[in-house]
Amino acid sequence: MTEKTFTPGPQSTLAFREALGCFGTGVTVVTTGTKDGPAAITVNSFSSVSLDPPLVLWCLGKDSNRFDAFSTAQRYAIHVMSEDQQEETLQFARNGWDFSHAEWRPDEHGTPLLSGCLARFDCRLSAQHEAGDHLILIGEVERVMYRTGKGLMFKRGQYGSFSDLI
Repeated sequence: MTEKTFTPGPQSTLAFREALGCFGTGVTVVTTGTKDGPAAITVNSFSSVSLDPPLVLWCLGKDSNRFDAFSTAQRYAIHVMSEDQQEETLQFARNGWDFSHAEWRPDEHGTPLLSGCLARFDCRLSAQHEAGDHLILIGEVERVMYRTGKGLMFKRGQYGSFSDLI
């Protein structure tokens, strides 16, 4: 493939998206409890922020049909998905209100906790920041669960996995 150079803007949105897709990421599903029941959204914009205090962030698209549920959530869980959870991840990407395909239980705050993930970060909202067409949500991590296994990865529009070296 030939190298492409461009200035990001409305005329080059697809090319900008393709360039961003060169960076492989893990896949997460964020869940929260709402007055209408559990809600979930598939996210690859997850990152650690601070060890002390323990903070993580994720980004929520303002055009998401789940924006209202997550932009007002005071608590949520971020699940790092395992290789064998690709179908579950796709289901939540399509419909974040349907949990019939997932094994889960609510925690003491009503936040849905998914089974089978590699790691989970139970968070209390710490801050929100407007950033273009997204909202950056920073959560203070109150509880963590993790295990070994192969993580689900996303790169250039494709799913894959990465072996655990432990």
